[in-house]
Amino acid sequence: MKTRTQGILGVAAAQTLLGSIGLCVLESGADSVSAAFYRCAIGGLMLAFYCLWRRDLAGLLRLPARTLTYAVASGFLMIANWVLFFEGIHRTGIAVATILFHVQPFFVVVLGAVVFRERLHAATFVWIALALAGLVLATGLTGADLTADGFYLTGILFTLAAAFLYALVTIIAKGLSGINAPQLTLVQCLCGTLLLAGVTPLAPQDLTSSQWGWLALIGMVHTGGVYMLLYGALPKLTTPLIAVLLFLYPASAVIVDAVAYGHILGPRQFAGLAFIIVASLGVTLKWGMRPALAAPAP
Repeated sequence: MKTRTQGILGVAAAQTLLGSIGLCVLESGADSVSAAFYRCAIGGLMLAFYCLWRRDLAGLLRLPARTLTYAVASGFLMIANWVLFFEGIHRTGIAVATILFHVQPFFVVVLGAVVFRERLHAATFVWIALALAGLVLATGLTGADLTADGFYLTGILFTLAAAFLYALVTIIAKGLSGINAPQLTLVQCLCGTLLLAGVTPLAPQDLTSSQWGWLALIGMVHTGGVYMLLYGALPKLTTPLIAVLLFLYPASAVIVDAVAYGHILGPRQFAGLAFIIVASLGVTLKWGMRPALAAPAP
């Protein structure tokens, strides 16, 4: 019971902390590319020390070429996901972007059916339909609004693209063997640091002390700290409990957006969040699916 409690506290702390990453991105005043670069550089440094402590660094040098190639590919996808998600936050706000991002489990299900030939149960389509309805409600847009605000609409598209790329990262990770989660995340951060170093608009000397503070929080707390919490907590919990705790992230983001910027979601948007949560739990926990037909959990 003590181990289970530690796992619950670890995942709950990690997901609650993630809900404040949008606040740090906006308050830093940094563009999305710069925020992603410093997240990779600072978070990657923390994860390198963590892997050194776990004696995992040497293992990176012995990875098979195929595994390393796919790990690097997942790194490029992960970095693009972070850039697009941060851009979504800039354009739609913390709460809306975070809620929309949580449709990514459904992308995983569809991609899993294509890549791994996983069987889709009829109930899966019901949950996907419910999630799509939730997505429409969560945006707060009606038919009359669809052409009203191009800036907001592109933010929605950027966020959904980020969710799709994250689903691709999940699919790649699912097919990898011989590399553990800390090693994979470190490779992803190294890829981001190298890829974005030459295109980052805000060089280190251009940052103010305040910007350094906010970006350091993103790297140290929301990347290094959060991932280390999850690495220690997730193995101690069952899939159903993890699925429920993961929704502390959007709940925390909604609260942060309301307190920091006064962005209060309307009834339709709260209904959309509820639809997405229920649908995601339905897919993850295989509600309505016969055990003999249920596909492996993504």
